[in-house]
Amino acid sequence: MSQGVKRGESLGAQVARVLRQRIVRGDLAPGDRLTEEGLAEEFEVSRGPVRDAITQLAFEKLIEVQKPRGIYIVGLTDDDVDQLYSLRSALEQLAMSRAMRVDDEDRWQAMTGAVERMEEAAASGNHEAFAAADLDFHSQIYVLADHPRLEGAWNQYLPTFTALLEVTINHDHDLTESSHDHVLLMNIMRGGDVGVAADVLAAHLDGARHRMMLELAARRAE
Repeated sequence: MSQGVKRGESLGAQVARVLRQRIVRGDLAPGDRLTEEGLAEEFEVSRGPVRDAITQLAFEKLIEVQKPRGIYIVGLTDDDVDQLYSLRSALEQLAMSRAMRVDDEDRWQAMTGAVERMEEAAASGNHEAFAAADLDFHSQIYVLADHPRLEGAWNQYLPTFTALLEVTINHDHDLTESSHDHVLLMNIMRGGDVGVAADVLAAHLDGARHRMMLELAARRAE
């Protein structure tokens, strides 16, 4: 398989990752038809990994399987984006309220490291590194929450939000402001003011939702 292979990632997950990126970027448009045979040939894998990828993307509502006609791209609508970010907000607000109970300094080091990597990436204009550190930062909120089912729900949708961030981060020519937002959120979380932290997180996620909405609007205008 030649499409950006990652060690430790199953072939099905790799096929799903590439297709997800194409769908979220708009390279594959709603209504476009795919076939298992065509995907297996393109990615140089058997149909097993392709079927795994199709199952995952169908769960994410990005594609629809219409037997025996084929696989059709559903894509993202404004309502899809609203649903995804409202779900994420609900999950992350709960995770954050639990994470803020953690007093052990050592357990905050991973989040601190993510913030430092964001600052470095912002200074060098490295969008890819910034996105990775950004997602790590938010994942640490769920780790600190000590709620395995909640963390599992986040991990289930993490690939989708990874693809969304890869699109929306390109709207930020200067990453410094976003880096500062994460520093602010971490400091407020450490300070223990749940109400203020909730407001800052809500504004942060709403900004990401708004950037994705702008992306979809721009596509429709083309």
